[in-house]
Amino acid sequence: MGVTVDVRQVYRYPFDQVVSSFLRKYPNPMDKNVIAVKTVEEKTDGSTGIIYRKRIAICKNVVPEILRKVSILKVPDIQLEEESWLNMQERNMAIRSQCLTWTQYASMNEESVFKESLENPNWTEFIQRGKISITGAGFLNCILETFASTFLKKGAQKGIRIMEALLQEQCGAPLTK
Repeated sequence: MGVTVDVRQVYRYPFDQVVSSFLRKYPNPMDKNVIAVKTVEEKTDGSTGIIYRKRIAICKNVVPEILRKVSILKVPDIQLEEESWLNMQERNMAIRSQCLTWTQYASMNEESVFKESLENPNWTEFIQRGKISITGAGFLNCILETFASTFLKKGAQKGIRIMEALLQEQCGAPLTK
C-alpha cells in the first residue's frame, strides 16, 4: 500500500542563503533525533558546474517502545542516505533521500527541490514528496505506515521551523519584496 506526504514552503530568503542553511542544518540542538551527518562523496561536474553530494545521516530510532518488541525494530539508530544536485546557474537543488535501515521490510523515499520562487526571485520555494511503504510486517504494516506518515509530516514541519530559525539567525528578518 504505502503513504505519501507532500510539503510546500516558500522561504522569504534568497536561494543561496536557503541552500547554505539547508546544508548546515544538522546536527542541530533544535532536533535531537539527528545525531550526525557525514558527507561521503562530493564532486563538481566540470562542464555543467553541478555539485553532487552524497551524505549519510545517523538518526535516533523513534519507533515507539511498544513496537520495538518486534525484533527487527529493535535497533538504536537509523541511517538515511541523501543525494543532492546543486545547480547554481539554474538556481535549483534537487535532493533524493532514502532510508538505509530496514530495507527488506520498508522503503522510505523523499524527493525535494529548492528553487527560486515564481512569486519573487529573492525568495526560495521548497517542494517535498515523501513515500513510505512497509511490507513483511503482517498486521503491523498499516500501524507502522500510519506512525511513519505522522512522523514524516511532523518531521517536515519541524525541518521548516528549523530552517526559518537558522535563516533568521544568519540573515536577519525575511524579505518582504
